[in-house]
Amino acid sequence: MTWVSFSIVVVCLLVSAFFAASETALTGASRASMLRLSKQGNREAGVVSSLFNMRERLIGALLLGNNIANIGASALATGILTAWFGDVGVLYATAVMTVMVVIFAEVLPKTIAINAPDRISLLVARPMKVTVYLLGPFLTVIEFIVLALMKLFGIKVGANQAILSPTERLRGAVDLLHHEGKVEKQDRDMFGGLLDLRELQVSDVMVHRTEMTMINADLPPEELVREVLATEYTRIPLWRDKPENIIGVLHAKDLLRAIRAAEGDTSNIDVATIALPPWFVPEMRPVSEQLKAFRRRKTHFALVVDEYGEVEGLVTLEDILEEIVGDISDEHDVVVAGVRAQPDGSVVVDGSVPIRDLNRAMDWHLPDEEATTVAGLVIHEARSIPERGQSFTFHGFRFRVLRRERNRITALRITALPREAEAEAEEPRPKRAGTAF
Repeated sequence: MTWVSFSIVVVCLLVSAFFAASETALTGASRASMLRLSKQGNREAGVVSSLFNMRERLIGALLLGNNIANIGASALATGILTAWFGDVGVLYATAVMTVMVVIFAEVLPKTIAINAPDRISLLVARPMKVTVYLLGPFLTVIEFIVLALMKLFGIKVGANQAILSPTERLRGAVDLLHHEGKVEKQDRDMFGGLLDLRELQVSDVMVHRTEMTMINADLPPEELVREVLATEYTRIPLWRDKPENIIGVLHAKDLLRAIRAAEGDTSNIDVATIALPPWFVPEMRPVSEQLKAFRRRKTHFALVVDEYGEVEGLVTLEDILEEIVGDISDEHDVVVAGVRAQPDGSVVVDGSVPIRDLNRAMDWHLPDEEATTVAGLVIHEARSIPERGQSFTFHGFRFRVLRRERNRITALRITALPREAEAEAEEPRPKRAGTAF
């Protein structure tokens, strides 16, 4: 009879280990992975997904089964050792069962499960489904008591207490996978750029008017054709009387068709008749909506205006795609070295370089909420237009103005500060206007 009792104790420990491993695996398994496997036809993954949808009942079944097994094993072991050693057998049973339960029924199975939660979840899915079904009546009573106690203590049932939005949780998951070496930086940046589309406005990705290439529509046709051929762009805005008065957008392909129709005589070409009407969009439009508008209108070029109707710049489909996939260059692009790493670890940056592009290139985290370009960030933090040679320290970096043309900062040197130096630099915050060397 003693051996039978010992066998029952061992079985109870194995059952406890099963529930402990199942609890760790099912709480640590990826819902996204199970959903993906389920769509691919994996039936066990579908069972796991169904268990996820009944979390309260699943937790109740796991705890109920685990506690029944542990209490049963401890009670039988206490009875056996009490029969052998008398009253002192209770102490022996307590010591032995504590070691057995902690090592073989808790730590060991949970350690195995936490190292492969998805695989273990698929293995225990069907047994747990049956267990939840068999313990259903008991679980209903337990759920009723738990819900009553939660209401008694004022805890809202089913309240969503998520700290981060679903988008931020996705971003955090990708960052974690990148930190673990499972996702490359380029793929992480592409995914982050895709998530950022709804947060960005057209003004964040546009080409500013100071960098736009435009042509006077009143130029002689021969000179205008030479201007078009001299630029690397296929779509060029045309202005008349003043640069702010844009009358159309000339497509190089339409110009070539007109030259062919004129049999090479450019003097007979009227660019105003072949230019496309300009399309103006507000600078505060979300980039995601602008992308949809490009697809709907089947055009890749738009002029950006501010709230007063003045032209602020232009935006193209390529500008938006570059926010997702990074810089896109072709054989006609002019390579501009806007970010140049130096041997001493610093980086020389053109003032017009967008903060997002700099962050992506250097894997930095400079804020871009208040400014679009690096020069704009420095001006925002300095609360003034710095002079050449002035230096500023903020956000863990030292910025030194290398060149300034009129009211524009055209080049800066950026140096990342060590953590100790960053903490010391944050103390004298009043010196925000900069120090000239």
